[in-house]
Amino acid sequence: MAVNVVTAGQMRELDRRATEEYGIPSLLLMENAGLQAVLELERVFPLLTQRHVAIVCGKGNNGGDGFVVARHLFNREIAVKVLLLARRADVKGDARTNLEIIQKCGIPIYEVTTSQALEARRGAIEEADVVVDAILGTGTTGPAKGLFVEAIELLNQSGRPIVALDIPSGLNSDEGSIPGPSINADLTVTFGLPKRCVILYPAASYAGRVVTVDIGLPRPLLTDPILNVSLVETRDVVGALPRRDPNAHKGTYGHALIVAGSPGKTGAAAMCAFSTLRIGAGLVTLALPESLNDAMEAKLTEVMTEPLPETGERTVAFAALDRVLELAKGKRVVAIGPGLSIHPETAELVRAFLNTAKAQIVVDADGINALGPNLEMLRNLALPPILTPHPGELARLLGIDRDEIVRNRIPIAQKVATSFGVYLILKGARTLIASPDGRVAINITGNAGMATGGTGDVLTGLIAGLLAQGVDADVAAKAAVYLHGVAGDLAAEAVGQEAMVASDLMAQIPEAIRQLKSHDPAQKPEIHQWA
Repeated sequence: MAVNVVTAGQMRELDRRATEEYGIPSLLLMENAGLQAVLELERVFPLLTQRHVAIVCGKGNNGGDGFVVARHLFNREIAVKVLLLARRADVKGDARTNLEIIQKCGIPIYEVTTSQALEARRGAIEEADVVVDAILGTGTTGPAKGLFVEAIELLNQSGRPIVALDIPSGLNSDEGSIPGPSINADLTVTFGLPKRCVILYPAASYAGRVVTVDIGLPRPLLTDPILNVSLVETRDVVGALPRRDPNAHKGTYGHALIVAGSPGKTGAAAMCAFSTLRIGAGLVTLALPESLNDAMEAKLTEVMTEPLPETGERTVAFAALDRVLELAKGKRVVAIGPGLSIHPETAELVRAFLNTAKAQIVVDADGINALGPNLEMLRNLALPPILTPHPGELARLLGIDRDEIVRNRIPIAQKVATSFGVYLILKGARTLIASPDGRVAINITGNAGMATGGTGDVLTGLIAGLLAQGVDADVAAKAAVYLHGVAGDLAAEAVGQEAMVASDLMAQIPEAIRQLKSHDPAQKPEIHQWA
């Protein structure tokens, strides 16, 4: 079952349907959420019975979850105090029901409605061993204000471990940006399905370790096709690598054409070509400017090279078009762009090639830059192309500010993919794979050590290598991004994030493949968690 990632509105709709269509009381959903949070607290803090817990609650449903947590901790004979950032009379609905229950239990509840009252209760926070954030939930829009900001800052400055319920207070549930002061949690227990803000950076850096817990929503709701944003998990891509036939020959696993390279950027071409082989392609031809050919022949002993006519600046010339089209015949995939340069004549070649190519195309780096404002041409390709921009490249392509891309990564990726009929791999922390049908997959493998030159060229090679073997474009894109991240994680373990270079990642591709192939697809974790 895919793990879908939801907006606040989608989650509210799932809750509503659970109640109206399945007859599950909303009070029961709140009860389940609070109980599951307590079970996770016990897992993370095994000596919880010897600790003091402070729970800071708002007046809404997130606060109601906090009241449930308080009751279950109290029932376990754990010392607990509740700070309510509102008047008791202002708490309504299911939250009020749970507030009245803990009042009857005799759990200490302190109304905190002013800055002075918050300062007076500072000790309850500083004396606690664990603090639970139940201030603002998914219904909040815009930055936190007033007393909420003061409470958030107090918790962040307390030095206590903070456990956020559903999302860290202050974040916008639907975005990866940070709208204002927000809880910097050590652990976030999110209910039912993960929310976008605990997945997408930079907001995800405030969530700490994230655990998604089951609150009893019916499975048909959790897997409703209307939820079109999901996580890439191991079991989603475990079958991506074709079985190696004992009777195979080098032609069995496809022939990829790579059009890449220019003076000073031969490394991009080399890493892309070699990664294409590393993932299992049978044959790879690297087509590049003729004056660079001898060096690449010596460097890439397993890759065939093809010298192309070049410009005065030694980039691929437009005169190479006929030869590139000839080389593309019979190839399942052509990857174009790594280190290709932004020379006007070379860019013209890229556009002309795309207009007539019949193979599956992967467009990266300078290939993307060559498109300029001519995205409409992508609709006419024989097969939906795969584009692999980072936010800066996509911003230039769309003529918008890079910060806008970062703030709205999912909706922009969806719009580009559906409007132009492409697979869009938007690179970065938590790379997105957007499909022409509007579905988006979020990859959670990888680390900051991969923010170094050349890693994107390796990714392009992995995609091309899988496509060469006949893997479906959708699966190839997800599997390549996933394996790329796993290889990056292995490289970080081996040499450290600071010392990583792209060749370290490339060296770990075989182990990443081995780990993927050894995964048991029947294995289903009880909970979904990630750092």
